[in-house]
Amino acid sequence: MRRIWTPSRRALVLGASALAAIRPGRAVRAADGERHGLSSFGELKYGPDFERFAYVNPMAPRGGRFSGQLAASIGNQALNTFNTLNIYVLRGEGAAGMNLTFDSLMVRALDEPDAVYGLAARSVAVSPDGLTYVFSLRPQARFHDGSRLTARDAAFSLKLLRDKGHPEIAEVIRAMTDARAEDDARLVVTFAPDRARDLPLFVAQLPIFSAAYYGGRDFEASTLEPPLGSGPYRVGTVDSGRSIGLERVPDYWAADLPVNVGQNNFDAIRYEYFRDRTVAFEAFKSGAFTFREEFTARVWATGYDFPALAEGRVVRETVPDARPSGTQGWWINTRRAAFRDPRVREAIGLCFDFEWSNRNLMYGAYARTASFFENSDLKATGKPSSEELVLLEPLKDLPPEVFGEAWTPPVSDGSGQDRALLKRADALLREAGCTRQGGSLALPGGQPLTLEVLDEDPVFQAVTQPFIRNLGLLGIKATQRTVDPSQYQARLKDFDFDLTARRYSSGVTPGAELRETYGSRAAGTAGSNNLSGIADSAIDALLTAIADAKSRADLTTACRALDRVLRAGRYWVPMWYASTHRLALWDIYGRPANPPKYDLGAPATWWFDAEKAKRIGRD
Repeated sequence: MRRIWTPSRRALVLGASALAAIRPGRAVRAADGERHGLSSFGELKYGPDFERFAYVNPMAPRGGRFSGQLAASIGNQALNTFNTLNIYVLRGEGAAGMNLTFDSLMVRALDEPDAVYGLAARSVAVSPDGLTYVFSLRPQARFHDGSRLTARDAAFSLKLLRDKGHPEIAEVIRAMTDARAEDDARLVVTFAPDRARDLPLFVAQLPIFSAAYYGGRDFEASTLEPPLGSGPYRVGTVDSGRSIGLERVPDYWAADLPVNVGQNNFDAIRYEYFRDRTVAFEAFKSGAFTFREEFTARVWATGYDFPALAEGRVVRETVPDARPSGTQGWWINTRRAAFRDPRVREAIGLCFDFEWSNRNLMYGAYARTASFFENSDLKATGKPSSEELVLLEPLKDLPPEVFGEAWTPPVSDGSGQDRALLKRADALLREAGCTRQGGSLALPGGQPLTLEVLDEDPVFQAVTQPFIRNLGLLGIKATQRTVDPSQYQARLKDFDFDLTARRYSSGVTPGAELRETYGSRAAGTAGSNNLSGIADSAIDALLTAIADAKSRADLTTACRALDRVLRAGRYWVPMWYASTHRLALWDIYGRPANPPKYDLGAPATWWFDAEKAKRIGRD
């Protein structure tokens, strides 16, 4: 399953500063309302003089190597291959780890819902109307070639990403009206009055590029030339489509800042790529890479019986995952006429027997996904609260079920072919005007109802084929097509599919980035995450309510209301989730005793344990 990282970890501080409104060209004194950190609702765990984050080991040794596979993607990254080192544009399939080569103005604290603290920027001042942010950059900030990282580089980068960046970024920052440098140390970023609450934090975490370096290069090009960065790592070895190695920068300018203490401990980080999951697992067992998060329940239940595990050289464990599990399922492309009727979409969903699949194929490892905010208090339950009704009642043309119990997928009898559910699916198709012609189902216009399930990995065949057989019982001719990763990426960018499986991860404080997945504008933007083509004014209004929420209670209410409307739309066939990480490790790693709540912390806070490595012969 392709897991997509969505930048929901950013949000805006709400408290107004004493800073007067800032006009273009007016200098701002550094003492005016400066802040060392930002959060959605003004909540910061760490004070201005904090020495380190609580979830790191400040005495962690440095050295050794971390090796694994890409598990969550950003920008144009693909999980099974890469052909470019530029992950921040639409073109190409980006390599893993490139985000580690760039610094940003601020960085996330992994034990808070959404707080960020200064990295390249030592502080930020906010205007009373919340539309102007002045970042004061650290004079010691440097790119890897020794040149100074300045406010001019930051301004250049933000405008470049807004105008030419990947839609996942560019769409979110459209309301950033300008970014300009008053001088080398002072960056002024302005936003439109209707900007989302969390947009300034999103902007604060974007990569900073060298204006001099990119001044003579095509930013949108697909290239394997290692870029000039400023982060804790630089590109080392590159074997296109196979592996990428990153090297820790020994004189990294920000190594001793509070936000970096106890982090970036490995001398080298390497990501391996495999087109086939079975081949990847065999490579892990042989020690080709040493960190693996297992996403296949069958393999977790039956595959870990190799000698290295029996000898204690490899260890397994499950780690709690407190983050919202996100949304995983087969997304139905409503841009295609055959799937525009929600009754047709619901009928398709009724053909997936989760209970049978979970018991027979996945060893009972999962729970059924029902919500777009599963595993969090943002999930809608029961009937709408009075606060939710305030948001829902003014909206037009909502299905009546939105005002009842939150929709959940029905529980099957576990037979694999639940007759009651298939009968319900048949009735829905007839209500939608479909007719039977021989053994085939025809749409109201007479065209046969066919669909193709697009995949990039054959691992889902065991789950997809029973789903397809049930569709066939209704007269729907369904097929599964597995293509190579490059073709898969290209088809998704052009929305050239009927159904495809995808998981989107969201944070504890979702905001404007949800528009890129569920908003009307994104439905028509090539390469966006709005795979289903959701274009609904009611959903757009609720997305605005989420982005503009003034308190966590307001945010929770708006997310629950959105959850109800999205569920009622039947835009996907929900799959499953687990609230744990399943980890398999060659026993060479150390990690903090108190890990961060909202992230696994690997590899950032882990380290190479030389004594463990020597014990198992991997020193």
